[in-house]
Amino acid sequence: MAAPTEPGTEFSIPPRPDGWTVDEVLALPEAQTSLQRIELVDGALLVSPWPSLEHQRLVRVLTVQLSTGAEQRFEVFPGANVVLGNRGDRLVIPDLVVIDEPGLRGVSVTEKQVVLVVEIVSPSSKVRDRVLKRALYAEALIPYYLLVESGEPATATLFELQGDEYNPIAKSDETDIEITRPFNATIRLA
Repeated sequence: MAAPTEPGTEFSIPPRPDGWTVDEVLALPEAQTSLQRIELVDGALLVSPWPSLEHQRLVRVLTVQLSTGAEQRFEVFPGANVVLGNRGDRLVIPDLVVIDEPGLRGVSVTEKQVVLVVEIVSPSSKVRDRVLKRALYAEALIPYYLLVESGEPATATLFELQGDEYNPIAKSDETDIEITRPFNATIRLA
Protein backbone atom coordinates (compact mmCIF):
# COMPACT_ATOMS: atom_id res chain seq x y z
CA MET A 1 0.00 0.00 0.00
CA ALA A 2 1.25 3.49 -0.77
CA ALA A 3 2.53 5.43 2.20
CA PRO A 4 0.63 8.58 3.17
CA THR A 5 2.41 11.78 2.20
CA GLU A 6 0.76 14.19 4.62
CA PRO A 7 -0.45 13.84 8.20
CA GLY A 8 -4.15 13.03 8.32
CA THR A 9 -4.16 11.24 4.94
CA GLU A 10 -3.79 7.76 6.42
CA PHE A 11 -5.68 4.97 4.72
CA SER A 12 -8.75 4.36 6.84
CA ILE A 13 -11.72 2.31 5.79
CA PRO A 14 -14.05 1.10 8.52
CA PRO A 15 -14.33 -2.67 8.92
CA ARG A 16 -17.53 -4.43 7.83
CA PRO A 17 -18.04 -7.62 9.88
CA ASP A 18 -20.56 -8.94 7.35
CA GLY A 19 -18.34 -8.08 4.37
CA TRP A 20 -18.45 -5.32 1.81
CA THR A 21 -20.73 -4.91 -1.18
CA VAL A 22 -19.96 -3.48 -4.61
CA ASP A 23 -22.20 -0.48 -3.91
CA GLU A 24 -20.36 0.28 -0.66
CA VAL A 25 -16.94 0.08 -2.34
CA LEU A 26 -18.03 2.30 -5.23
CA ALA A 27 -19.39 4.84 -2.72
CA LEU A 28 -16.07 5.21 -0.84
CA PRO A 29 -14.81 8.81 -0.95
CA GLU A 30 -12.02 9.44 -3.43
CA ALA A 31 -9.92 10.97 -0.67
CA GLN A 32 -9.77 7.52 0.97
CA THR A 33 -9.07 5.56 -2.18
CA SER A 34 -6.89 7.76 -4.39
CA LEU A 35 -3.55 6.15 -3.45
CA GLN A 36 -4.55 2.52 -3.90
CA ARG A 37 -6.58 0.17 -6.02
CA ILE A 38 -9.46 -1.39 -4.09
CA GLU A 39 -11.08 -4.57 -5.37
CA LEU A 40 -13.68 -6.80 -3.77
CA VAL A 41 -13.80 -10.60 -3.77
CA ASP A 42 -16.58 -12.38 -1.89
CA GLY A 43 -17.07 -9.40 0.42
CA ALA A 44 -13.37 -9.00 1.29
CA LEU A 45 -11.39 -5.95 0.21
CA LEU A 46 -8.18 -6.48 -1.75
CA VAL A 47 -6.07 -3.34 -1.52
CA SER A 48 -2.96 -2.77 -3.59
CA PRO A 49 -0.88 0.25 -4.57
CA TRP A 50 -1.35 1.90 -7.93
CA PRO A 51 0.95 0.39 -10.55
CA SER A 52 4.46 1.62 -11.23
CA LEU A 53 5.21 4.04 -14.04
CA GLU A 54 6.64 1.19 -16.15
CA HIS A 55 3.43 -0.76 -15.64
CA GLN A 56 1.30 2.26 -16.57
CA ARG A 57 3.45 2.86 -19.66
CA LEU A 58 2.75 -0.72 -20.80
CA VAL A 59 -0.98 -0.16 -20.14
CA ARG A 60 -0.87 2.92 -22.38
CA VAL A 61 0.91 1.03 -25.19
CA LEU A 62 -1.57 -1.87 -24.97
CA THR A 63 -4.54 0.51 -24.91
CA VAL A 64 -3.41 2.21 -28.12
CA GLN A 65 -2.60 -1.04 -29.91
CA LEU A 66 -5.81 -2.81 -28.89
CA SER A 67 -7.88 0.28 -29.73
CA THR A 68 -6.29 0.39 -33.19
CA GLY A 69 -7.23 -3.24 -33.82
CA ALA A 70 -10.68 -3.11 -32.23
CA GLU A 71 -13.59 -2.61 -34.53
CA GLN A 72 -16.14 0.12 -33.88
CA ARG A 73 -18.27 -2.35 -31.96
CA PHE A 74 -15.63 -2.56 -29.19
CA GLU A 75 -14.23 -0.03 -26.73
CA VAL A 76 -11.01 -0.32 -24.69
CA PHE A 77 -10.75 1.00 -21.11
CA PRO A 78 -7.75 1.04 -18.79
CA GLY A 79 -8.51 0.38 -15.12
CA ALA A 80 -12.30 0.06 -15.37
CA ASN A 81 -14.43 -1.27 -12.53
CA VAL A 82 -15.87 -4.66 -13.51
CA VAL A 83 -18.72 -6.13 -11.46
CA LEU A 84 -18.62 -9.93 -11.54
CA GLY A 85 -21.80 -11.91 -11.01
CA ASN A 86 -25.02 -10.75 -9.45
CA ARG A 87 -24.18 -11.46 -5.81
CA GLY A 88 -22.99 -7.90 -5.23
CA ASP A 89 -19.70 -8.90 -3.59
CA ARG A 90 -17.19 -9.00 -6.48
CA LEU A 91 -15.58 -5.97 -8.08
CA VAL A 92 -12.26 -6.14 -9.91
CA ILE A 93 -10.14 -3.61 -11.76
CA PRO A 94 -8.26 -5.27 -14.61
CA ASP A 95 -5.42 -3.34 -16.21
CA LEU A 96 -7.53 -3.15 -19.40
CA VAL A 97 -10.97 -4.28 -20.47
CA VAL A 98 -12.50 -4.49 -23.91
CA ILE A 99 -16.27 -4.17 -23.93
CA ASP A 100 -18.74 -4.81 -26.71
CA GLU A 101 -21.07 -1.90 -25.87
CA PRO A 102 -19.25 1.33 -26.80
CA GLY A 103 -20.54 4.55 -25.30
CA LEU A 104 -21.64 3.17 -21.92
CA ARG A 105 -21.95 5.60 -19.03
CA GLY A 106 -21.52 5.09 -15.31
CA VAL A 107 -18.75 3.90 -13.01
CA SER A 108 -18.64 0.19 -13.83
CA VAL A 109 -19.32 -2.49 -16.39
CA THR A 110 -20.53 -6.06 -15.89
CA GLU A 111 -18.87 -9.26 -17.00
CA LYS A 112 -21.60 -9.65 -19.65
CA GLN A 113 -20.26 -6.52 -21.40
CA VAL A 114 -16.60 -7.59 -21.26
CA VAL A 115 -15.13 -9.65 -24.10
CA LEU A 116 -11.45 -9.38 -23.13
CA VAL A 117 -9.61 -8.63 -19.89
CA VAL A 118 -5.93 -7.79 -19.76
CA GLU A 119 -3.75 -8.20 -16.70
CA ILE A 120 -0.11 -7.16 -16.55
CA VAL A 121 1.75 -9.21 -13.97
CA SER A 122 4.01 -7.24 -11.68
CA PRO A 123 5.99 -8.46 -8.66
CA SER A 124 3.15 -7.56 -6.26
CA SER A 125 0.37 -9.12 -8.37
CA LYS A 126 1.73 -12.51 -9.48
CA VAL A 127 -0.65 -14.79 -7.59
CA ARG A 128 -3.60 -12.44 -7.95
CA ASP A 129 -3.27 -12.13 -11.75
CA ARG A 130 -2.11 -15.67 -12.62
CA VAL A 131 -4.44 -17.59 -10.30
CA LEU A 132 -7.19 -15.65 -8.51
CA LYS A 133 -8.29 -13.27 -11.24
CA ARG A 134 -7.94 -15.92 -13.94
CA ALA A 135 -10.35 -18.13 -11.95
CA LEU A 136 -12.75 -15.24 -11.31
CA TYR A 137 -12.82 -14.27 -14.99
CA ALA A 138 -13.41 -17.88 -16.06
CA GLU A 139 -16.23 -18.26 -13.54
CA ALA A 140 -17.74 -15.02 -14.90
CA LEU A 141 -17.53 -16.48 -18.46
CA ILE A 142 -15.41 -13.66 -19.87
CA PRO A 143 -14.42 -15.06 -23.29
CA TYR A 144 -10.78 -13.88 -23.53
CA TYR A 145 -7.98 -13.22 -21.06
CA LEU A 146 -4.66 -11.64 -22.09
CA LEU A 147 -1.93 -12.16 -19.52
CA VAL A 148 1.15 -9.98 -19.99
CA GLU A 149 4.30 -10.77 -18.04
CA SER A 150 6.25 -7.55 -17.54
CA GLY A 151 10.00 -7.68 -17.73
CA GLU A 152 12.77 -7.57 -20.29
CA PRO A 153 11.38 -8.66 -22.61
CA ALA A 154 7.68 -8.60 -21.79
CA THR A 155 5.74 -11.66 -22.92
CA ALA A 156 2.03 -12.25 -23.47
CA THR A 157 -0.39 -15.13 -23.77
CA LEU A 158 -3.97 -14.85 -25.00
CA PHE A 159 -6.35 -17.36 -23.45
CA GLU A 160 -9.81 -18.32 -24.68
CA LEU A 161 -12.48 -19.68 -22.37
CA GLN A 162 -13.22 -23.24 -23.42
CA GLY A 163 -15.74 -24.92 -21.17
CA ASP A 164 -14.97 -23.64 -17.69
CA GLU A 165 -11.25 -22.94 -18.10
CA TYR A 166 -8.89 -20.82 -20.17
CA ASN A 167 -6.67 -22.40 -22.79
CA PRO A 168 -3.85 -20.56 -24.58
CA ILE A 169 -4.58 -19.67 -28.22
CA ALA A 170 -1.74 -17.19 -28.95
CA LYS A 171 1.67 -16.46 -27.46
CA SER A 172 4.13 -13.68 -28.09
CA ASP A 173 7.34 -14.27 -29.99
CA GLU A 174 10.36 -12.18 -29.04
CA THR A 175 8.50 -8.86 -29.41
CA ASP A 176 4.92 -9.27 -30.68
CA ILE A 177 1.71 -11.15 -30.18
CA GLU A 178 -0.77 -11.52 -33.02
CA ILE A 179 -4.35 -11.99 -31.92
CA THR A 180 -7.25 -12.90 -34.18
CA ARG A 181 -9.95 -13.13 -31.53
CA PRO A 182 -12.03 -11.28 -30.43
CA PHE A 183 -10.63 -9.08 -33.23
CA ASN A 184 -7.38 -8.81 -35.19
CA ALA A 185 -4.54 -6.89 -33.56
CA THR A 186 -0.78 -6.91 -33.43
CA ILE A 187 0.59 -6.01 -30.03
CA ARG A 188 4.22 -4.92 -29.90
CA LEU A 189 5.66 -5.60 -26.47
CA ALA A 190 9.16 -4.23 -27.11
